[in-house]
Amino acid sequence: MAIQRVAIAGSSGSIGTQTIDVVLAEPHNYQVTALAVGSSADLVIEQAQQLRPEVVVVTNEAHRARVAAALPGIQVTGTLTDVVEVADVVINGVVGFAGLSVTLETLRAGRTLGLANKESLIAAGPIVQPLRSTPGAQLVPVDSEHCAIHQCLRSTSFGNQEVARLVLTASGGPFRGRSAESLAEVTVNEALAHPTWKMGPKITIDSSTLMNKGLEVIEAHELFGIAFDNIDVVVHPQSVVHSMVEFTDGSTIAQLSMPDMRLPIGYALGYPHRIATPFGRIDWSSLSRLDFEAPDRDTFACLNLAYAAGRAGGTAPAALSAANEVVVEAFLAGRIMWSQIAQYVDAVMQEFVVTTPTTVEDILEADALGRRLAEEVLSK
Repeated sequence: MAIQRVAIAGSSGSIGTQTIDVVLAEPHNYQVTALAVGSSADLVIEQAQQLRPEVVVVTNEAHRARVAAALPGIQVTGTLTDVVEVADVVINGVVGFAGLSVTLETLRAGRTLGLANKESLIAAGPIVQPLRSTPGAQLVPVDSEHCAIHQCLRSTSFGNQEVARLVLTASGGPFRGRSAESLAEVTVNEALAHPTWKMGPKITIDSSTLMNKGLEVIEAHELFGIAFDNIDVVVHPQSVVHSMVEFTDGSTIAQLSMPDMRLPIGYALGYPHRIATPFGRIDWSSLSRLDFEAPDRDTFACLNLAYAAGRAGGTAPAALSAANEVVVEAFLAGRIMWSQIAQYVDAVMQEFVVTTPTTVEDILEADALGRRLAEEVLSK
C-alpha cells in the first residue's frame, strides 16, 4: 500500500493526539501532511516540529502569527478546510458543530473521511448524505460504536435487507446504577471521572448523561440507514463489546476489543485494509465476564430526547446538538447542576420549531437558534 497522506483536524484533542500515535506506530504506511487546531499554539508547534507537515491551520487569529514564526518552511493558514487539499485521509476530530466544514469539504474532494465529529453528521445529515456519493469519497466512522457496526456489517453481502437491528453499547458512564435523587448534587469532577474512556470534557459529560449515546443513535441512523425503531441501546460497563448487529436469521455479530480509540482510528486510516498494530488486543485469560443491562431512561432522560429529535428529523437534531453544547458548557462552568442538563435541553426542544433543511445555511440557522434558545432558558 502506498504511503497515505493524513490530515488531522483537531490535532490537539484526544482523537488528534491518538491519531498521531497510530501514524507513528506505522510510519511506513502513513505520513501526517496537515494539522489543524483552534488555539492550542504550543502543542501544534510541538507536533509540527516532530511531524513536519506541509500545512498547519490555526483558526484563532491571535495565535497564528506565533505559530508561523515557530515553523519556518511550513505553510500556516487560518482556514480549517485547507487540510483537505494535501491529504488522502482526513481525520475529523474537531469538537462540536465547527467540524461540519471539514466533513463537507473532505467528501466533496472525494477523499476518505475518518469521522469522529458526530455533531456535523447529526446536525447536517440531509446535507452530508448526497456528498457520500462523490466519486472516491468514503465515510468511515471513528466512534468505537459505529466503527464496530461498520465492521459487523461487512459480514453480509446484501446490505440492510438482512439487518434486523443495530445494538449500540454504552458504558453507562460514571453514574451507572445511580438514582436521580443521588445525582442531585454531583460535581463537575465526578461527572468527568469516566470509568473507561479518556475523552475531552464535553463528550465525557455527554457520556454521563447518555446524551452521547443518544447522539450516536441519530448518527447510526444517518450512517447506516436503519430506522430508529430498529436501533437499540444496551449498557455494557466493561466496554469490550463495542456494538452489535442482529441479522434477520437471529445471528448477532459483535466487535470486541479492549477500550482503545487507536483501534477505530487505525481502522479508518487503513480501510478497506487493516493496520498491523494490534491496539486493543484482548487477553482472553484475564477477561472474566461481560455484563449487559437496559439503560435507565428516566434518570438519564437525554437518551429519550435524542430519540425524539431523531424521529422528528429535519432541523431537530441540529437544534438538539447545539442546545446540548451550550447547556453542557453551563454545567462545566458551574452555572447549573448536572441533574438540570436534560431539563434545559428539553425546554429548548419544546420551543424549537422543526423545519426541513435544504442548504448549509438552514443548518447554521437551526444551530444558532438552538444556542440562542438555550441561553434564554439558562438565563431564566
